[in-house]
Amino acid sequence: MQNSTYGVIMAGGVGSRFWPLSRNAKPKQFLDILGVGRTFIQQTFDRLTKIIPPENIVVVTSSIYKDLVTAQLPLVRESNILLEPLRRNTAPCIAYATYKLLTKMSDATVVVAPSDHLILNEAEFIRVISQAIQLAESGNNLITIGIKPSRPETGYGYIQVAKNEKVEKCSVAYRVKTFTEKPNRDMAQLFVDSGEFFWNSGIFIWTLQAIRAAFETYLPEVSKLFRAGSDAYYTAGEEQLISNAYAECKAISIDYGVMEKAENVHVICADFGWSDLGTWNSLYLQSEKDGKENVLQSGNVALDNVRGCLVHAPAEKLVVLQNLDGYLVVDANDVLMVCKRDNENELKQLINNTLLSKGASKA
Repeated sequence: MQNSTYGVIMAGGVGSRFWPLSRNAKPKQFLDILGVGRTFIQQTFDRLTKIIPPENIVVVTSSIYKDLVTAQLPLVRESNILLEPLRRNTAPCIAYATYKLLTKMSDATVVVAPSDHLILNEAEFIRVISQAIQLAESGNNLITIGIKPSRPETGYGYIQVAKNEKVEKCSVAYRVKTFTEKPNRDMAQLFVDSGEFFWNSGIFIWTLQAIRAAFETYLPEVSKLFRAGSDAYYTAGEEQLISNAYAECKAISIDYGVMEKAENVHVICADFGWSDLGTWNSLYLQSEKDGKENVLQSGNVALDNVRGCLVHAPAEKLVVLQNLDGYLVVDANDVLMVCKRDNENELKQLINNTLLSKGASKA
């Protein structure tokens, strides 16, 4: 299984919601925000190489992050670092990897994973992905992983499963009924209460032949751009081919472009301690807390009557806080951010307006 299985790590995002730590020049996938000694992309690579050979790992990222990928993932072959000249969402990203791999091994199975997610139970993750690979190889199936929700989260997409339509060869795989993007609080609560909805993890498993057929059926204009001149892959002409493709390609997600339309989509329902850690508050919710529900990502703090806060600061800086409840305090040396944990959406707009008005750079 391993030699014919490839991993595709999607690593082109800017991680704007983790500002001010995450910047354009070094977004969150290249940071050790958890303080574990490995960045998000390194942890993703480590997980995948437990079931996929390192030489079969492909990273799709922005052209400006090539040096970061090379430095952090030295075992990834240079030809397996796919550089996007423009950000065009996940469908073009996956199409690039798909059509390049097709020129090398047309019968491969592929695991597609974002580069910046948290997985707490790696043993269960490996078991579920191995099961998904077997299901993908057993037929023309497009597999995604649904995560059992632990709360009515409004920042995630949801997948509704047809629980009376279980996949014959997998006891925890179901036909997908609907996809829903980021519902409001009341709707999210209904989803959780129903037992039919799972968080959309953004992890996909399929054969190259299955995803190629899906592209040709549901996104033919994208398929045409990446298969045209396919003899240029793995040659000096690849950069120009991709430059032309991205210049003409529309920005579209794989969920909207393919998964919501295809009839051969199945979801494996899992629970392996997943979070996409899209915001500081989501990091707070997933992190270990002290006796007063604080998350302290700094060893040099003095707190008085502080509860339910996340504090992130350089080790050499003393942080003194008093009478705070439910705040984010993030010190990135050149920027200090202090805000209520549940006001991150409003904060994002404030940050954008402030940076524009002051002519400041996010980088």
